[in-house]
Amino acid sequence: MNVTCFDAHTFEKDFLLKAAAGKHEIRFLKLQLTVETVDLAQGADVLLLFVNDEGSAPILEKLHTFGIRYIALRSAGYNHIDLVKAKELGIRVANVPAYSPYAVAEHTVALMLALNRKLTKAHNRIRESNFSLTGLVGFDMNGKTAGIIGTGKIGAIVAKILHGFGCNLLGYDLYPNPSLTEHYGLNYVDMPTLLKESDIITLHTPLLESTKYLINEQAVEMMKQGVMLINTSRGGLVKTSAVLAGLKSGKVGYFGIDVYEEEKGLFFYDRSNQILQDEILAQLMVLPNVLITSHQAFLTDTALRNIAETTFESINCWAEGKESPNELTFNIETSKVLK
Repeated sequence: MNVTCFDAHTFEKDFLLKAAAGKHEIRFLKLQLTVETVDLAQGADVLLLFVNDEGSAPILEKLHTFGIRYIALRSAGYNHIDLVKAKELGIRVANVPAYSPYAVAEHTVALMLALNRKLTKAHNRIRESNFSLTGLVGFDMNGKTAGIIGTGKIGAIVAKILHGFGCNLLGYDLYPNPSLTEHYGLNYVDMPTLLKESDIITLHTPLLESTKYLINEQAVEMMKQGVMLINTSRGGLVKTSAVLAGLKSGKVGYFGIDVYEEEKGLFFYDRSNQILQDEILAQLMVLPNVLITSHQAFLTDTALRNIAETTFESINCWAEGKESPNELTFNIETSKVLK
């Protein structure tokens, strides 16, 4: 099959080529899929899309006219694809449901530790031969209450790690996992309780209409003074302006993010020769109690290999006229995505 990979990055090409095993023709494009670039998809049988490629209804309609019937997402998230329109057009969409929950979970805890123990500030001081410890006081993770919003594959591993640190665990999820309570003592509570009682709050839920701006002004107001907030899930879960106001007031004591609601066009790219136009992000970048990484939580060799292999598992199935086990379908009656 002819495969066109939009928003291709050097860190993933070798993994994708190896997984393809010479069975398919792959064209790598650095450009993201947008209304302006959709014509570049002509001639493809399958599109490989990344997290910031657009899969809106107008784009899907254009792809349909090109004869494209398959889209493979190089991600677990699918909020950037209009699955209702895809189903209507007969375009089959597959994702990578679990490439490496350990990669994201471990990065989540790395952000917590780096913020807590002020590792960036300490590292920069040492580079200047400043060995003072003033201003580097952290806190013991042991005994702190950590609230995990979303206890699926990634959230469950975060719970396991934080249990090892001796944290008291609270969880919020529409579908509780009893094994987390059994093994790690995680106590499921409602959202207000989690916000009010947690010293650390970490987000691991998908971005849906119901979760858009889950963390807003009201949520920040309910949090403990000096709370640590971590987001390695989707940027749109957090209303960043509300958290910025919380940082300025001291309500939010630490903010660690690997995703940002306006990251498109910024994250994954070198913009060092340009003036940053995003004023909110610019303010965050200079605060000493904020740590930002550029959507790299997934970036381990294990995850990249699994993403590539799962992606081409779907493509191989389609090439053989079979259904991929990773296909996403949308049930219009229930408004739910079904695997």
